[in-house]
Parts: sequence; C-alpha cells; structure tokens
Amino acid sequence: MTTLMNRRVLISGASVAGLTLAYWLRQHGFDVTVVEKAPAVRPGGQALDVRGTALDVARRMGVLADLRLARTDMQGMSMVDGSGRELHRTTHETLSGGALDGDDVEVLRDDLCDLLLDAARDDVEYLFGDAVTSVIQDDDGVHVGFETGSERRFDLLVGADGLRSAVRRLTFGPDAGFVHHLGSYVGVFTAPNTLDLDRWQVWIQADDGSGGVVMSARDNTETRVYLGFPSELIHYNYRDVDAQKHLFAGRLAHLGWEVPRLLTHMWDAPDFHFDAMSQVRMGTWTAGRITLVGDAGYAGSPLSGQGTSVAMVGAYLLAAELAAAGGDHRAAFDGYERRMRGWVGQNQALALVNGARLKAEGEGRDPSSIEGPVMDDVKHAISLDVMPATARWRG
Repeated sequence: MTTLMNRRVLISGASVAGLTLAYWLRQHGFDVTVVEKAPAVRPGGQALDVRGTALDVARRMGVLADLRLARTDMQGMSMVDGSGRELHRTTHETLSGGALDGDDVEVLRDDLCDLLLDAARDDVEYLFGDAVTSVIQDDDGVHVGFETGSERRFDLLVGADGLRSAVRRLTFGPDAGFVHHLGSYVGVFTAPNTLDLDRWQVWIQADDGSGGVVMSARDNTETRVYLGFPSELIHYNYRDVDAQKHLFAGRLAHLGWEVPRLLTHMWDAPDFHFDAMSQVRMGTWTAGRITLVGDAGYAGSPLSGQGTSVAMVGAYLLAAELAAAGGDHRAAFDGYERRMRGWVGQNQALALVNGARLKAEGEGRDPSSIEGPVMDDVKHAISLDVMPATARWRG
C-alpha cells in the first residue's frame, strides 16, 4: 500500500462541498478534521439540485437511493404577477428543479447535508461551533488558529466555507477582489404553509424585477420562501441578521399577493439567510498547501442551478487527485484545477445566460432567443474518471 504524504487535512465548512470532501478523503486514507462555525449542520436553506455527473458522485457514496427518497416531490408550479394574478401554471416542470420526469433530484439543503454527514461521520473529527481565524503556512504544513483560541497544525487546509469564505480571505485577500456582484439580492427562510400548498411552488415576479418563490416542504407542513430584489452593491454587516431582515423587508414592501403575510413570518425565522447574487472568480484556487472547493473558490450563483453539483464534483475530484498523487499537494492541486476550471467556467456562463433568460421572460420576450449554454449539456460535461494529467474537461 502506497504511503500517503500530507495525511492530516483540515476542511473549513460542513456544508455540501466540505462534507463530500470529508467522505472521499477518508475513503482514500487521509486523516480528516472538519471545522464549522455553526453549532451543528446549519438548518433550513433553499432547495438544491443534484444533477448530471453529481448524481454519479452520490451513487459512488452510496447515498443516491436515500437522496431520491428525500426529494421535494414537487408536482408543478404556477406564476403570478406582483398583484397575485396568475399568469401561468404547469405540471410538467418547475423553475427550481426542471422537468418533473427527469433524473435530476431536487432536495432541501438541510436534508442533503444530513445525508452527507451520515455518510462522512465515521473516523472524521468535527469541530462544530468554531472557525478558522488565522493561517500561517510554511514548507512543512499549515499552522491554524481557531476562534475558540486553540491552535493546531495540519498538512493541508481546504476552504469549503462558501461565498464569504474566511479561508479565501485569509489566504488570498479581501472579498472585493474575487466576489463579483450580479445585480440582485436574495433572502431565504422557512414559514408555515399558510397557503395550503400541496407539493407545489408559486413564483411571483413584479415589473421591477423583484419577486421569488414559495414552495411547500416537509409533507406540506411548512414552506421555504425565497424572495429577492434587483440592486447595485449594498454595504451592510454580514453578521447582523436583524439589520438584514429590516433591509430585506423594506425592499419588498411594495409587493402584493401573499408577500406581506410571508414577511411577517420572516421576523421569527431562525434560518433566515440573506446575501447577494454573486460569482467568485479567481485566477487560481490554490496557494501553497491551501486550496478552495465549491462556492469558496468558484461560486456560480443560484442562477446556474448547478452550485450543488459543481461542489460535489469538485470535492470528489480534489480527493481523487490527492489520492492519485499519493498526497503530493502540488501535483494534486494542479490536476484538480485543470480538471475543474473549464467546467466551472461553463457553469458560470450558464448562470449569466439563465439570468438573461429570466429577465427576457419577465419582460414578455422569448427567453429561447438568448443564446448560450443550456443545462442539459453542461450538467454532464465533465467526467469523474481518472485521466492523465492534462485538461480533462469535455467542452
């Protein structure tokens, strides 16, 4: 059996990318620690889609059957205008999950993370309620300081800590150099099913571009609410949730239909999350013994519909490259970037095109007139197979 170099790996972030990576690194024989700022896997969150090549990652992890059982099971959608007048309804597809008879799986974020945590629980050390606050690397490892005041040393550090990645900021510099605003903001929270939706979602779109969707969840016992508005970059405190709620409610106060009632439930929602629609674009995801995976390195924004799948595939390939290189981080990180970069670019382009198509549809124009990549092509356009150290993306 080949002796692994750099066995001790710290992953910052216990969401989709971090948990998938933890599973595969442990399968390959690495000693894995995961640190997560929240006291447990974060509750709530939006519905996510596992598509294309990412379904094969789930299959290889042994979680695909349970993933399908946990799917949202939407039966259709309708669309209303800012006053609540129904414009369209269908039982063939949803805007969030695509064709209802397709192979793709739409699942709530917390359900997916619970499945991944169960798969990655054995022989992985978890540090919940803590976070990386300092990083010093040298030729032999990475010295990490934690929010709780402790310090530890690892061979490698992976930032899987999302759009506002602390590892990226500590290693590469401020967010402003990498996080690119796409012109809108979105908030997500859980609310009671006061609309009596039955495996259904309703989209609302106002003339000014604000709107969102409410969809039933948990056997229709609750709803997940996603609302957003167009705006130039807003400077606000990312840690002040109460201030974010006031900002969010103020920007959506003009919407009709059921939005005012939904917003009353926002104030007490423990899982409220608010952020900009953004992409992370970087010339490299690697600096020495540190690399990034998922949104931390290459967020495409929810507009791509591929963020979850890209995170799962990226985590799988990063672990595969480290295993193939015997833990040699230089060779592994180089292979990881070459395998992922073209596909990441195509997914980020898909997000921009999807945004343009949604805008065209809201303005009464034909969205199919907007040229660019389409989901059915992009979601399969990368392989999990181990290949020579050359560009492996099928463009």
